Amino acid sequence: MKKPNRLTLYIIMSMIAGVVLGYVVHTQSSPEFIKSFSTNIKLLTTIFLRLVQMIIAPLVFSTLVVGIAKLGDLKTVGRVGGKAMLWFISASLVSLLLGMLLVNIFQPGAGIGSLTADLSGAKDLVGKTQEFSIQKFVEHVFPKSIVEAMANNEVLQLVVFSVFFGVAAAAIGEKAKPVVKALDSVAHVILLMVEYVMKVAPLGVFGAIAAVIATKGLDVFVFYGKYLLYFITGIAVLWTVLLFVGFIVLKKRLPELLKHIVSPLIIAFSTTSSEAVFPKLTQELEAFGCKDKIVAFILPLGYSFNLDGSMMYMTFASIAIAQASGIHLDLGTQLTMLLVLMLTSKGIAGVPRASLVVVLATCSMFNIPPEGIALILPIDHFCDMFRTATNVLGNALATSVVSKWENSLEPAAVIE
Repeated sequence: MKKPNRLTLYIIMSMIAGVVLGYVVHTQSSPEFIKSFSTNIKLLTTIFLRLVQMIIAPLVFSTLVVGIAKLGDLKTVGRVGGKAMLWFISASLVSLLLGMLLVNIFQPGAGIGSLTADLSGAKDLVGKTQEFSIQKFVEHVFPKSIVEAMANNEVLQLVVFSVFFGVAAAAIGEKAKPVVKALDSVAHVILLMVEYVMKVAPLGVFGAIAAVIATKGLDVFVFYGKYLLYFITGIAVLWTVLLFVGFIVLKKRLPELLKHIVSPLIIAFSTTSSEAVFPKLTQELEAFGCKDKIVAFILPLGYSFNLDGSMMYMTFASIAIAQASGIHLDLGTQLTMLLVLMLTSKGIAGVPRASLVVVLATCSMFNIPPEGIALILPIDHFCDMFRTATNVLGNALATSVVSKWENSLEPAAVIE
């Protein structure tokens, strides 16, 4: 386990160094220098994220097609997919309901209404928001061009195309074997590239942390402490629920799984991008003992349908904005909002702060002032760290649990 432990150590050291440097810059520099410093230091994170993004599309396509082809027939694909969707839908509903319950208990919006709003940031987000409609939902799910989907790293659209391609390859049988074998080789090459890209991860983490601390400082925790504390409490409850269910299925192997996903969790936490750890998480789950065909099938689906941390935050943030705006939402309206969020949230895993765009679109549907998002923007980056790590945990558990249900969970591989 030397390599994972060393990478984890380097990432933790980078986080600490980023906090120290960011705080020094924030307290000792002019606003102009802070802005310039944050922009430039974030280039380290941009480099890391772009290196990861360049391998997402070929990895999803090759591994998913090979995974479905190896499953063998439509009956098996349907059975495994059905088990995965059972987990995804159940976990999503639990996350949404938990966020709704906690925001009504804690009433965080009542405390943030008088704080300084980030109006420029809110205006930028409003510009990216499109009101939800069935037409836009369908366009978001089904690709008109696989090339365009790959170019934009639209994971959900990639999954749709890859499922069709994989099912067709499985149906053809012998004639498709050369294609499947070639894609299997591509997947192995991409996974080796992951090893190279992960060497840049500590620099990406350092840049992300230093930039946000330099810009916001540590004082942001004082003003928004209650809001962040309430949300972290919710995340802790959600982790407890997820790990408890995971323990019921995985039993004594759960601690072993957690050891394997420590590095992906920390990278996701510090970069606020689930996409940044998709290739590494694929490796670690296979090393844990999940068969490659299960990982290749379930994990991309999870990135589109199983965003537990984001789900919880969406109800939490939406209702908190309504509270801050003095708008009362009855139980029926809140439950309707919950179902809308479940539909509008698909395929957002790879984009930092994309949850807020979904929250904005939902608020506009329920006549909640979208400008209210400005009240929670100053602390959102730190909330995003926790919800992104939770998304990764949820997908790791989902893949492992389905592997267990399929009786295909093998002993963990020994990593030199």
